[in-house]
Amino acid sequence: HPNLAYLYHMVLTVFLFPFPPASMFLNTLTPKFYVALTGTSSLISGLILIFEWWYFRKYGTSFIEQVSVSHLRPLLGGVENNSSAGLFSSANGEVEQRPKCKVWRNPLNLFRGAEYSRYTWVTGKEPLTYYDMNLSAQDHQTFFTSDTQQLKPEDSVMQKAWRERNPQARIRAAYQAIELNHECAAAYVLLAEEEATTIIEAERLFKQALKFGTVTSPTGKDTNLLVYIKRRLAMCARKLGRIKEAVKMMRDLMKEFPLLGMLNIHENLLEALLELQAYADVQAVLAKYDDISLPKSATICYTSALLKARAVSDKFSPEAASRRGLSTAEMNAVEAIHRAVEFNPHVPKYLLEMKSLILPPEHILKRGDSEAVAYAFFHLQHWKRAEGALNLLHCTWEGTFRIIPYPLEKGHLFYPYPGCTETADRELLPSFHEVSVYPKKELPFFILFTAGLCSFTAMLAMLTHQFPDLMGVFVKAVSLNCTGRVNLCFSPCI
Repeated sequence: HPNLAYLYHMVLTVFLFPFPPASMFLNTLTPKFYVALTGTSSLISGLILIFEWWYFRKYGTSFIEQVSVSHLRPLLGGVENNSSAGLFSSANGEVEQRPKCKVWRNPLNLFRGAEYSRYTWVTGKEPLTYYDMNLSAQDHQTFFTSDTQQLKPEDSVMQKAWRERNPQARIRAAYQAIELNHECAAAYVLLAEEEATTIIEAERLFKQALKFGTVTSPTGKDTNLLVYIKRRLAMCARKLGRIKEAVKMMRDLMKEFPLLGMLNIHENLLEALLELQAYADVQAVLAKYDDISLPKSATICYTSALLKARAVSDKFSPEAASRRGLSTAEMNAVEAIHRAVEFNPHVPKYLLEMKSLILPPEHILKRGDSEAVAYAFFHLQHWKRAEGALNLLHCTWEGTFRIIPYPLEKGHLFYPYPGCTETADRELLPSFHEVSVYPKKELPFFILFTAGLCSFTAMLAMLTHQFPDLMGVFVKAVSLNCTGRVNLCFSPCI
């Protein structure tokens, strides 16, 4: 188009004004040349945009940016930072079953009467959702009551008690079951969980439940009840400061019932050992449960990262690391942090106190925000105790998202992050909590720049075609203004 050609002519004339031979050459060009130049530039920018977008979708990075950093930067004298080079070049071969949005019982869930209810009394907010409490009721019904064929009167009452939505109705039903059978261990469990307003009172009721639970016949239901009671007694001891006693109780429980690994008692043990600062014992537990064939959890991954971080974090400096590169120990710590962040990307914001903590739910979704809340609630103090560990986490955790392949369906060390976690977490976590979502990978600058350039060229061509007179007046005004400014600039030199 003549007006578009005039625009190119004026722009080139302005920039090449100080060079008379170039200006004379431009005056000999015809409008067809500018039309061809416009079409060629639009085509090239469009092709670059398509290629950049395809490369980003496949490899998760910009091709132009990668070439610039890898090849042009060394030529210009830049020093490549080795801190992130080859961090995950060798996958450790961890293979897990493709995760589904399965909800798990929180191994460290709080006591309703002594902890959750106190929160409600102080704030007026309900920390547990009905969905979460309903899952707990189903757990209790399944594990603590006998089969339908052998249903005792007190079991029938307790089945109804677990399903009651009102806490007072549940407590009344528990007392009713005790009236039918004063040795009903499940009723004392309910009272310990919901009526006791202190941990000391809860421990007393659990001891009473244990006394009556050990005299019943050794059926599968009774075994589940005994394991639950002993675990909660160990948690009471932990909360009351008798940590060594709690550790012994947990170890005995794991030896007595080695096949109940799905209850994740080892996560209670890890937290208690960290409180004792028995890091060698923590490493021994991790060596057993952080196995390639066993399912992972935030506790496993982040505890492993904490142990490796505390070995180097007290002397770690980002500036020094960028100058000299990472040592072997620092590399191992960074790799462990990246592994943990890939498993659950929501935890660092809670550990770094960038997001407010709430009381953990009774059920968690692995790799979800609910698991992150539950982990950080109990383990933040352990990260703070290790000098510099949170600083190392702060410096390195975001680098994980540059390493994970894009799109998210690929994953790196683990199977891809499940897309259903956000929906499930919204059901598990209270409405006043802002659910954390998976950090989205941002588009590289060169893709945005190319897209803007291509769009601008196309818009300019369309406007010139639709409004030739108006655009002609606008272009002439801009060109004359620019020419005047250039003349002013170069007049002393002529």
